[in-house]
Amino acid sequence: MYETSDRAKDGYRYIPAVFQYSAGVAALPGFRLERVRFAAPVPMAEGFARIAAYLQGIGRPLTAFCQCELRSPGQFTEEGFRAFNLGYAKVLGEWGILAEGPNPVARSNVCPELTPPAEPGFYAFSFTVPDAGAPHSFLTAGSGESTEGKGSYAEKTIAFGDTSPAGLRRKAVFVLGEMERRMAALGGGWGSATAAQVYSIHDIHPFLGDELVRRGAAQHGITWHHCRPPVVNLEYEMDVRGLPLERVLMP
Repeated sequence: MYETSDRAKDGYRYIPAVFQYSAGVAALPGFRLERVRFAAPVPMAEGFARIAAYLQGIGRPLTAFCQCELRSPGQFTEEGFRAFNLGYAKVLGEWGILAEGPNPVARSNVCPELTPPAEPGFYAFSFTVPDAGAPHSFLTAGSGESTEGKGSYAEKTIAFGDTSPAGLRRKAVFVLGEMERRMAALGGGWGSATAAQVYSIHDIHPFLGDELVRRGAAQHGITWHHCRPPVVNLEYEMDVRGLPLERVLMP
């Protein structure tokens, strides 16, 4: 079971994970999480500026920013991913989000296979809003088939290099379990989830029914993005959310 840490002044708790992101966030009592999706991905610098302007426009501090979904042109090497994350975390530091210790912001970062953006950018973002009567809300970070801990991705990846139906099933089962562990820590579960997203370019139909549907992950359907996870040799990723309100920012 994961442990969580509170950010009381910002209205949420999070699962500490690695320097570039947390494993998930949940609203504290008196707050709700709200998700906003851009109509099309917005490059990183412009995206940060638009997010800051949006938060300021609704009277929320920058530290209310607690989750985002990114799109990148292609998979990173481990070294390239670290370099990208250092630049991303630098902005979070400038916003005051990292002042209290571990990075609390949950995140996914995936790579569209056929219609990639020219550069990394924001697809969606989430933040806290005061709301005394709000139902509980949560978002998990995206998780691929790599276990936590030390070692390279090759050492930590479930069914490394195996994209056969059996290998993909092993990956999916591991990721489903990780989603359930994160939701449990955040006070959620499949019954309170409002959306589940799968990121893979491989066929998920062989295990869609007896793994995702039977487990409860598809009670509202599955949003399947034809995207790769962010790091080379990862093949399957998911994230889950339970939110009362979502918006789309039109151009």
